[in-house]
Amino acid sequence: MQVRFFLSAVTILALSGMAPGAHAQTAPAQPDQQVLQDGSGTVVKSPPIEEKPDPLKRRLSDSQEKKRRELTKQELKGEYKQWLNEDVRWIITDEEARAFKGLANDEERDQFIEQFWLRRNPNPESPENEFRDEHYARIAYANEHFAAGKPGWLTDRGHIYIAYGKPDSIDSHPSGGNYDRPMEEGGGNTSTYPFEVWHYRYLANVGDNIDIEFVDTCMCGDYHATIDRSEKDALKNVPGAGQTLYEQMGKSTKADRFSGGGLEQLGDGPLASSNQGKQFDRLDTFAKIMAPPPVKFADLDEFLGTAKVLTGPPFLFDVRTDYVKLTNDTVMVPITLQIRNSDITYNTKDGDARGVVDIRGRVSTMTHHIVQTFEDTVTVETPADLLDKTKNGLQVYWKALPLPPGNYKIEIAIKDDNNADHVGVWRRSVLVPKYDDDRLAASSLILAGSMERVPTKDVGTGNFVIGNTKVIPRVPATVSTPVTFHRGQNLNFWMQVYNLGISDSTKKNDATIEYQVLDLATNKEILVSQESASKLNPNADQLTLEKTMPLASLPPGKYQVTIKVNDGISQQHIAESAPFTVEQ
Repeated sequence: MQVRFFLSAVTILALSGMAPGAHAQTAPAQPDQQVLQDGSGTVVKSPPIEEKPDPLKRRLSDSQEKKRRELTKQELKGEYKQWLNEDVRWIITDEEARAFKGLANDEERDQFIEQFWLRRNPNPESPENEFRDEHYARIAYANEHFAAGKPGWLTDRGHIYIAYGKPDSIDSHPSGGNYDRPMEEGGGNTSTYPFEVWHYRYLANVGDNIDIEFVDTCMCGDYHATIDRSEKDALKNVPGAGQTLYEQMGKSTKADRFSGGGLEQLGDGPLASSNQGKQFDRLDTFAKIMAPPPVKFADLDEFLGTAKVLTGPPFLFDVRTDYVKLTNDTVMVPITLQIRNSDITYNTKDGDARGVVDIRGRVSTMTHHIVQTFEDTVTVETPADLLDKTKNGLQVYWKALPLPPGNYKIEIAIKDDNNADHVGVWRRSVLVPKYDDDRLAASSLILAGSMERVPTKDVGTGNFVIGNTKVIPRVPATVSTPVTFHRGQNLNFWMQVYNLGISDSTKKNDATIEYQVLDLATNKEILVSQESASKLNPNADQLTLEKTMPLASLPPGKYQVTIKVNDGISQQHIAESAPFTVEQ
């Protein structure tokens, strides 16, 4: 059960156990302190009890963790093997394939597959993924139309159709036969095997007016892609037959086709010299076509993992990372970027101003092995006459990455589309925590500017969604800087608690959750509230805590919210704190 409450100024005083105008006499004991009282009434606090680490539960080194994961790694089989080797064979990058093969269990693979499709979703806010739906529709079409002793998706035509979709036009010769060569192929007349030429007016990251030729040399329906246009010539190896224009005129011989080397054996003709100059262009185009789709913002990769000096003014942005348990072996790491609208360059056209920011990020281990990448675009559009007002706002971008516990380095680069020299880079080492089954633990304590329940169909999906709640975090300028709220806003805070003890007899939990808001200027509590875990969800070993507090009654200043959990069954306790600032 999840609870949300609203507090007024009077309610705050009531929950703290004080009448209006009263003052707190002593601060509450910390979870690891005992409070005693001597004969004079003086409060005495014993020193904190130091918890010594259990040597049997020390964090493994990178090499030990790698060895453990290898020993427990489940074999890639069934639907996961099919997904990698068949479903996404033509669109998955080598980097992604290596990362997928390195996952240890099916739960991690499920998370990877979800992120794989989310990364390619043209509309991340939609529960439907148009890219994924179109991809599987193309596979079905390829299997229906291009099968030839093997599934259609495995043929070259199937490959190209799945990767790039339907061509803009097809020059089809299903029976081969008589063929008048164009001058760029040497001219003259010959007979051909069945062949097709697919024409695309434009392919992203490949070029304009792309022709891909497929030839069925086995006459069995298995068309293969070729870079050699002479491969369709059925008379190429027949002496005196199917001559080119120059061969007919005696300016060259058919043997010359096989002695010059090069990519093609077209034979000499009026435009033969131009073919030689285009060989490297054809090789480059063919390599791009047959490769998996490239990274959209590859130009940002040079700023990741290097110390490249920025040539223009730095593009500043703020980042926060949080940690939420998914399974014992997987933690969701939401990464939130905050970009000031005033730092974006805008292009004004037809009365509208538009700014675009490209985002490229990656996560790597301490041994520089890349385990996750992500990329996206943030767009700001506004009428030109409202641009000045828009520049006062912020853009917040969110990416949730599933990661095993351990040490990682996160690197993010952003680029202003309307100012190529305006680039920003952020790097930080993070420790993704391990949530042991027998240890009371908590997720990050997130202070959010907005928090709301999502429809049932959107649970667990979409930007900023954790479980059944959309949580938009406030992002501080630095790790040590408090987030800022205004008095007219609400303070929302979100946290999950894991591994609550369950009584063997009652089968219920027995934990007390305390909420505290402290005025850091006076070190006085302005709010203390408690609730029982058994009233929230008595049989659960995991709870989600969601609270909303109006800030209108708080004077401007610096504060701190703390959530303490005391587990009466396991006799463990934890506390999570987060500072915040209230402005007028």
